[in-house]
Amino acid sequence: MESGRRRGLSVLSSLSLLCVVLDLQLDGVLGATPVEIEHHLEMGRKLLAAGQLAEALSHYHSAVEGDSKNYLTYYKRAAVFLAMGKSKSALPDLTQAIQLKPDFLAARLQRGNILLKQGSTQEAREDFQAVLKRSPNHEEAHDQLRKAEELELLQEEAHEAHHRGDYITTVQVLEKVVELSPWDPESRELRAECYIRLGDPRKAIMDLTPATRLRADNRAAFLKLSQLHYSLGDHHDSLNHVRECLKLDQDDKECFAHYKQVKKLSKQLDSAEELISEQRYQEAIEKYESVTRTEPNVAFYTNKAKERICFCLVKMKSAEEAVDICSEAHQREPQNIHILRDRAEAYILLQEYEKAVEDYQEAREFDQDKQEIREGLDRAQKLLKQSRKRDYYKILGVSRSANKQEVIKAYRKLAQQWHPDNFQSEADKKEAEKKFIDIASAKEVLTDPEMRQKFDSGEDPLDPENQQGGGGGGGREWPFGFNPFEGGNFHFKFHYN
Repeated sequence: MESGRRRGLSVLSSLSLLCVVLDLQLDGVLGATPVEIEHHLEMGRKLLAAGQLAEALSHYHSAVEGDSKNYLTYYKRAAVFLAMGKSKSALPDLTQAIQLKPDFLAARLQRGNILLKQGSTQEAREDFQAVLKRSPNHEEAHDQLRKAEELELLQEEAHEAHHRGDYITTVQVLEKVVELSPWDPESRELRAECYIRLGDPRKAIMDLTPATRLRADNRAAFLKLSQLHYSLGDHHDSLNHVRECLKLDQDDKECFAHYKQVKKLSKQLDSAEELISEQRYQEAIEKYESVTRTEPNVAFYTNKAKERICFCLVKMKSAEEAVDICSEAHQREPQNIHILRDRAEAYILLQEYEKAVEDYQEAREFDQDKQEIREGLDRAQKLLKQSRKRDYYKILGVSRSANKQEVIKAYRKLAQQWHPDNFQSEADKKEAEKKFIDIASAKEVLTDPEMRQKFDSGEDPLDPENQQGGGGGGGREWPFGFNPFEGGNFHFKFHYN
């Protein structure tokens, strides 16, 4: 009795569930009424006209789901896909519209146009011929059929030229091919290969970039793009493209191997530049030396490392070593104005002003508008002119990078050596007096930060010609206008620590 009651309840539960399922299905069918479908189509049309493509597409999706047998809904949704630049998504809808209505010429013509732009000449030709079969005087179909036939001939010509190794002709023919079929990845990839063989990687990049979007899984193009950017020194772009390859397949061995190399090198380069920005020049040099070990085969990175090491050595005032490295870098890149600038600055540190002027003049020949080069040349010329008068660094025998303590030490030694009391004859005393005045002037200028800065920029702060008002006699003067050796019978006595 109890078991019978349980069976009855089970049957009732099953029937209830079945009714719910049927009710849901009926709701789905009944929900797609002709009025509602027409509403979706009308809303899609209005939104499309207003340029609200995503919203229009949503309504056309609903219209297709509501009536999968209506060829017009597929055709209109294809129009939205085309407006969004999604020709690949438009093709299945156009094909479905044609299957539902084989004599729908507008869909055939539109599909043929897409196929032509994709470089599928045979399929495009079939669509245009189908239109002409039903409408022999259709002008657009005639024009597009001629283009399809022309494209087919051009494709054959391009492949023949490529097979012969005539890459210039191949590129010239492919210009016309790409114009007729801009959505064909194969033509762009072929032209990119020709540009690479012709030594023009930048143009190859311009073709491969759109090619990555024209194939669903174009890992080969992403890898090639990454390799090209890497060879040109664009390590950040290289890293971005190889990452796109790994997004498509994280287990791609070629992409992963290249990714590891690019990531390591890019990290070293970024780290080196960060160290330079922090004025940690010795560490930056070591980092750039590691760059040359990581990538010894691509000239760009070796050249870059030499250039930046040259820069760091100048900043560290290691002038002789800087000249050697800068000269090596200059041989590798004769027109690099940064290397010429840095070597000029190293020559200035060595007080070889003529060579500094020559380097700045050479740099100016390559870039006449760069203010930094013009100012550097002007300063080097002033220093050269100045050196032919009085060079306070040479007077004391110190380098341009000498600190205040080194200047004072050199001054004390020379002042003791050239004090006039050390000499007996009147002629020797006069010569020593001149020397002593120069030594004292050098000490005064090089221990005063403001005066030293003026002198380093090519202006002698003790030269009467540089004083306000100009004029003045041509003879050398004792600092502050006082000469202890003129008049009187007293003797100067120096006490040295």
